[in-house]
Amino acid sequence: MSKIHILGIAGTFMGGVAALARELGHEVHGSDQAIYPPMSTQLEQLGIALDPGYRATSVAANCDEVIVGNALSRGNPAVEAVLDAGQRYISGAQWLSEQVLPGRDTLAVAGTHGKTTTTTILTWLLQAAGREPGFLIGGVAEDFGVSARLGGGREFVVEADEYDTAFFDKRSKFVHYRPLVAILNNLEYDHADIFPDVAAIQRQFHHLVRTVPARGRLIVNGEDAYLAQVLAMGCWTPVERFGFDPSLEWHAELVNADGSAFVVHHRGTRIGEVRWPLLGRHNVLNGLAALAAAHAVGVELGTVIPALARFRSVKRRLEVIGQAQDITVYDDFAHHPTAIHTTLEGLRAKVGAARIVVAMEPRSNSMRLGAHAEALAPSLDLADAVVFLHRPELAWDAAGVIAAVRGQAHAVPDTDALLARLGGIAAPGDHVVFMSNGGFDGAPRRFLAQLQQG
Repeated sequence: MSKIHILGIAGTFMGGVAALARELGHEVHGSDQAIYPPMSTQLEQLGIALDPGYRATSVAANCDEVIVGNALSRGNPAVEAVLDAGQRYISGAQWLSEQVLPGRDTLAVAGTHGKTTTTTILTWLLQAAGREPGFLIGGVAEDFGVSARLGGGREFVVEADEYDTAFFDKRSKFVHYRPLVAILNNLEYDHADIFPDVAAIQRQFHHLVRTVPARGRLIVNGEDAYLAQVLAMGCWTPVERFGFDPSLEWHAELVNADGSAFVVHHRGTRIGEVRWPLLGRHNVLNGLAALAAAHAVGVELGTVIPALARFRSVKRRLEVIGQAQDITVYDDFAHHPTAIHTTLEGLRAKVGAARIVVAMEPRSNSMRLGAHAEALAPSLDLADAVVFLHRPELAWDAAGVIAAVRGQAHAVPDTDALLARLGGIAAPGDHVVFMSNGGFDGAPRRFLAQLQQG
């Protein structure tokens, strides 16, 4: 048993690495500066000791290995101490590739959007087929209760992120995984802090394509032009495309406009009808991709499609956290204009004319750099009212975005002001959606408690 310290342990990926290391029998400790649910809850349940912040003394001298998250850079006191001490260090992605993936059939889920949900659906399908898959998901799956598990079967499903690996390895994390099956869900410009343009992201996706063997499978969104360009750079693996177009190998036919029911077709043959709790056309595509990937490793889809009716998705993916005063409160991870739009599109199809109120923390690095400022207001067209948490360090022009929002819009400087403003806006029958890829200072549950107290 090794003594491992994980720097950046409360991140969704690194928290999963921690769970796997613990399951392998290692003694695991960790440090982070932003520790919040659901990862903080998972780590607490695993009994993993956390050291808040990054200090020169964070990593014990007798630590056998330090796993470094990609949020840490040179100049960080803990990183500098590890380097000066000559301690062994490795990235989370490389650790996974060396300690968990050898001997497994890896199924990797890549894409700008939908990775977490699609990874969870695929894992659920494999489990329903009796495969006992291992998995690492960038979130806590409601059906599994954890974000990662070794599993007893041959397959291992991994959320394959295009973000860089570590301060010492600037390749995308997914190049480490060497998958047998890779889902390429979609591709858009994101991560403005590390990618100058779409072409730079496409090059990384092509690095992933290069690693998939000829006996494997690429499951590709057939309606995504950027992905078509990636494949045009060279492809050595059989490709199956999915989408709503009947000419594709896999296509979905909506039964309900909100995406809660759809028919699956494979090469023109009807495979079955999915009825599930998820909403939106984007989730239909996520489900279709997962079904195609499961089929690629020999799963009989007719036996597992009924299991999707019991699928409960991932925490913080339009997660209903409660209802009070006839106001429904949701917690959602959306952080890119496309994800915001598709999430609201699914909710609007479900709730009809009911009012949708959005509380948004534009927190991602791309948002902070203003990369999505022009697209943000149009992505909120289906909301009736929006309250932005405009922290002082946010780079983009909030006034310009607010002026372009179709519905009522406001910006507030802190969470207390946001909760007060929402209290004056929300009314019985409303659906209030909190959107952030961070902790949002616990705002969703604080607002629910505010409503419950009357």
